[in-house]
Amino acid sequence: MPFVKVHIHFVWSTKNRYPFLDSKDVRFWVWSHMRENAKEKGIFIDFINGYSDHCHCLVSMGADQTIQKVMQLVKGESAYWINKNNLTKEAFEWQDEYFAVSVSESMLNKVRTYIKYQEEHHAKKSFQQEYDEFISKYGFEKFND
Repeated sequence: MPFVKVHIHFVWSTKNRYPFLDSKDVRFWVWSHMRENAKEKGIFIDFINGYSDHCHCLVSMGADQTIQKVMQLVKGESAYWINKNNLTKEAFEWQDEYFAVSVSESMLNKVRTYIKYQEEHHAKKSFQQEYDEFISKYGFEKFND
């Protein structure tokens, strides 16, 4: 049996960054469902939270899991579930794009805290500002040239 401890911080937005998840209750139900559904699929969500137009998810990856497959299972099923349960006024979709960055063991608590306080964080900063900071901080702009 392999011993694997790889944490990935995923961030993705709603389609066109539309604020579908504009209610605390809806966000609570969505994050809770995503955690439970992921668990059924063998995906361990360490921490999850977000705001009206995006989601942050800290995942402990399994030995046989890929970033692409985890995102496909988490995002695809949750969008289906949100629509099936009529949690939003309009048809819900996630954006195709996402961020995925590794998190060292020494930074796990800092990332958990960052994810936990998304609502307070976004009272001061828009998702666009956060997005731009992620692009810069992790050097993603060099891939777009």
